[in-house]
Amino acid sequence: MIMADKHVQLLEHFYTSFDKLDTKEMIRYYHADLTFEDPAFGDLNYYDGSMMWQMLCDSQKGKDFNVSFRDVSIQGDTGSLTWEAKYKFRTGRSVHNVINAKFKFKDGLIIDHRDHFDLYKWSRMALGAKGLLLGWTSSFRKGLNQQTNKMLNKYKKGNELRK
Repeated sequence: MIMADKHVQLLEHFYTSFDKLDTKEMIRYYHADLTFEDPAFGDLNYYDGSMMWQMLCDSQKGKDFNVSFRDVSIQGDTGSLTWEAKYKFRTGRSVHNVINAKFKFKDGLIIDHRDHFDLYKWSRMALGAKGLLLGWTSSFRKGLNQQTNKMLNKYKKGNELRK
């Protein structure tokens, strides 16, 4: 029960920090051997996953951005929750994304973080007609992964990870 409480607190701190766009605080809850995965970025290691959060948080500073979470569940060294992000995408369109996250813990930190969301629904909100027409295709997902990773690589060249 004590470890479950610590895992709940860890996830609460992670998402509260995310809502505050405090990447430095967020990544202190990640294990150095982290694996991260989501539909937009694909598979990332600790460094790339941390830089992804930093890039996303930096892009939202001074903007109307909100993160909330609910339904935290811990089972031994695994956990899950639902989190929601509300923001304006770079197209100017409003997005309300609902994400189901699964976690594995090691040494009191998150070692595996998997975010799952409806990419087609997200693409319709973020991209409008283009998302409606193409967002459901595997080629859209592949192209999105290439584009997001290209943005991440460009961001990494001009920024250092803030720990």
